Amino acid sequence: MEIKQTIGRPVNVRIHGESENATKMQFQSGKFKIVIDEPKNMGGTNDGPSPVQVLLMALAGCLNVTGHEVARQRGLKLNKLRINIEGNMNACNFMGCSFDERAGFQKIKVWLKPDFKAATETEIESWAQETEARCPVTDNIKEATEINVSYTALV
Repeated sequence: MEIKQTIGRPVNVRIHGESENATKMQFQSGKFKIVIDEPKNMGGTNDGPSPVQVLLMALAGCLNVTGHEVARQRGLKLNKLRINIEGNMNACNFMGCSFDERAGFQKIKVWLKPDFKAATETEIESWAQETEARCPVTDNIKEATEINVSYTALV
């Protein structure tokens, strides 16, 4: 992944990866490497988290960064943030056995457990609402984002 930003201009994010097989893909971003795979019961080798697990991890990571930034801007001392996320989906659409439900998560539940040095219940509730509203990954999951998929034929 590559992030380029100039003050007042949009952030351009790029990732690059290559598949090893039908379920496993290697990604490298700078010095970081990640493998995305499927569990064995989905035909994978279980060498890494699945794409939907990575999506939920990205949501948790973004809520963490956003939550700490919102706290900093509000003058609150956020010592630690624990996040649990649960997503429910029906894999039947993906597997091609039924197209009655959408392919993605039907519902995602997020539990934030912030550890503030000193904050009132009202401050914490307001912080949580602003954190959710400002989190880019939350926004991309909740709102329709235009996605254009194209291909380049290899010769």
